[in-house]
Amino acid sequence: MTNVLILSCGTRNKIVQYFRRGLKGRGIVAATDCSKLAPALYDADRYYIVPRMSDKGYIDVIYDICRKNQITGVLSLIDPELSLLAAHREDFESIGVRIIGSPYSQCEMSLNKMKMFEWLISHNYNTAKSYVDKDLFTEDVKKGTVNFPVFVKPVCGSASIAINKANDMDTVELLLRHEDDLMIQEFLDGQEIGADVYVDMISGEVTSIFTKKKIKMRAGETDKSVSFKDDKLFTMIEQFVIEAGYKGQIDIDIFDREGKYYISEVNPRFGGGYPHAYECGVNHIKMIIENLEGKANKKCIGAYEEGVYMMKYNEVCIRDEKMVKG
Repeated sequence: MTNVLILSCGTRNKIVQYFRRGLKGRGIVAATDCSKLAPALYDADRYYIVPRMSDKGYIDVIYDICRKNQITGVLSLIDPELSLLAAHREDFESIGVRIIGSPYSQCEMSLNKMKMFEWLISHNYNTAKSYVDKDLFTEDVKKGTVNFPVFVKPVCGSASIAINKANDMDTVELLLRHEDDLMIQEFLDGQEIGADVYVDMISGEVTSIFTKKKIKMRAGETDKSVSFKDDKLFTMIEQFVIEAGYKGQIDIDIFDREGKYYISEVNPRFGGGYPHAYECGVNHIKMIIENLEGKANKKCIGAYEEGVYMMKYNEVCIRDEKMVKG
């Protein structure tokens, strides 16, 4: 049996549904969240309300769920938890559970935008100019190396939380005075692109890439997009994820600026726009299951049609109070 545990499932109902579809007759999908009002819980075969990941003893609760359900693979759908899982990789492996995700250092680099910026620059990838030193930023503004507008955002953060656009130095200084651990980042104009990538956990090869042009964003996630292909982009993505050392499912934000590709952010997990890839036949769920069963996947980069649109819309989950377990 191949049993999968999805942590911090939140509103990611489609991911839970896809795993259940992929594991039908082969295993079960269990899901957790710290809130009983996380709708994705109710799409799982079994679900558990757990403490917050920052609470003492949280990881022991997850171990217990893994043992009770004979879990063979575990993944999280939120950024801060990726490092927590990776840090306990050996402990999970000792109870027969494989972490579906990247090593600890790659998770930490993805979470810390300055570390990611420094890595990208040192490896000759195009990316947005970023600063934690206000004086250095001021000098570059005077030189014309960077121009307004810019973003002021947390060095570590996700889901576009606490990101502010600044059109002048007064605004930058005001924002920096009110919060710690902020950075200044160049505003990248041009076409925003999302890439869903799978790095085989057995062979280490990039076996799948799906790219989409983003049309509309909502709460940091892709709301509307259209599929497209570019062999030059595929080559850059494949080189980047292998060089950086990622494994499993990766979500990458990229900008096309006058024909040059700039890597913006990397999330070593399923991104909010992954359903677009899945519904186009790019089945990373199947690839994960194959890996959990000890089988490597064959390369099928770009195996989808161009010009297919994704349009998200709202759905609701209704449960009687008696059906919502505490």
